[in-house]
Amino acid sequence: MTDLVFPALAPTTLPIAGSAARFPVARVFCIGRNYRWLPDEARPAEMPAWFMKPASAVFPAAGALPYPADTADYCHEIELVVAIGRGGKDIAADDVEARHIWGYAAGLDMTRRDLQQQAKRAGGPWEPAKAFDHSAPCTAIVPADACGHPREGALWLSVNGEDRQRADVSGLLWSVPELVAMLSRSVTLAPGDLVFTGTPAGVAPLGPGDVVSAGVAGIGDLTMTVAAPRAA
Repeated sequence: MTDLVFPALAPTTLPIAGSAARFPVARVFCIGRNYRWLPDEARPAEMPAWFMKPASAVFPAAGALPYPADTADYCHEIELVVAIGRGGKDIAADDVEARHIWGYAAGLDMTRRDLQQQAKRAGGPWEPAKAFDHSAPCTAIVPADACGHPREGALWLSVNGEDRQRADVSGLLWSVPELVAMLSRSVTLAPGDLVFTGTPAGVAPLGPGDVVSAGVAGIGDLTMTVAAPRAA
């Protein structure tokens, strides 16, 4: 056994619905805009952009949602999350559901929007806006054997009881199999990878004390309260 100069970090895991087992998180891939934000918006000719968050950004979506440092524009993005159970390179889209998806969850791609806008203007990386601590709360993983492969179903988010985001999974511009196949052409996917599949219109800021409720029909829902920076 190789000696380590200090103990390795404990793996990030998520609960599995209906089971005492846990899902080990490897990496987090996030898809850029993948819903129509305008009624007449055309499906883009190119696959959407993607970025990554560290596994350490993932945590169970319950209780406090810590307000992060270095932002005055902390925004929510509700998304269908795909959990990969079998990895691979150059995966065919037709094989994704049958061979590579372990399950699904609902997740929030939390964003420091002001830092994202600065990065866009400067042509800089998005990590400061996207890859911060607690930026990927996620519900329990539901095995695909239990829920099937969702092609429709409501996707929603409300703040203090008022709707902000509401769409249907059928509105994905690029389907889950297409997204997973696209990622596998660029990166060899691994068991435990999570894919956040994009968010619908209605993204807006949150403040301390706000109560966020969100979910994906048939997959999972969450309620969290934004904690003041010091309380978090």
